[in-house]
Amino acid sequence: MKNYVKPTDAELRQILSSMQYEVTQHEGTEPPFNNEYWNNKHAGLYVDVVSGEPLFSSLDKYDSGTGWPSFTKPLEPNNIVTHTDFKLFLPRTEVRSKHADSHLGHVFDDGPAPTGLRYCMNSAALRFIPVERLKEEGYEEYLSLFSKETKDQSDER
Repeated sequence: MKNYVKPTDAELRQILSSMQYEVTQHEGTEPPFNNEYWNNKHAGLYVDVVSGEPLFSSLDKYDSGTGWPSFTKPLEPNNIVTHTDFKLFLPRTEVRSKHADSHLGHVFDDGPAPTGLRYCMNSAALRFIPVERLKEEGYEEYLSLFSKETKDQSDER
C-alpha cells in the first residue's frame, strides 16, 4: 500500500494552479463545461491532484449533462470521505479525499444504475492517468480493470 501524503501549504501553492488550490483547499467550484475532464472519454484513473491517491476509474464515469466529470462510484471507497455541507440553502454531501483532505466535489442520489449515485467532481481536484501510463506512474495494480476494455479497443483497430 502506498503512503499518500499531503504536501505543506507552501508546497501546494507552488505545485497547484490557482484553480486547483482554490478547489482543493477552499472548497471552490470550477465552471461547468469549462474544465479539463468533463468530456474526457479516455480509459484510465482519476487520482487526487494533491496526494495521488486513486479515487475514480473511467469505467465508472458517465455524462451527467452537468459539465463536470461524474462517476457512479469511487474506485477506492476507503480513499473517499463524505460530510454534510450546508454552504448552499439545502444540505449537500461533500466528497473529500481521505489522505490529503482535498475537496473533490459532491455526491447526489440522482445518478444511473447500478448505484443511483452521481459523484460530481471538480476536474481541478483530479489528475487523470491514462491506462497506458498506469504502470509507469506506479498504479499497475489497476491494469487488470482495463484488460477487457483495452482488448476490445485493440480488436476495433
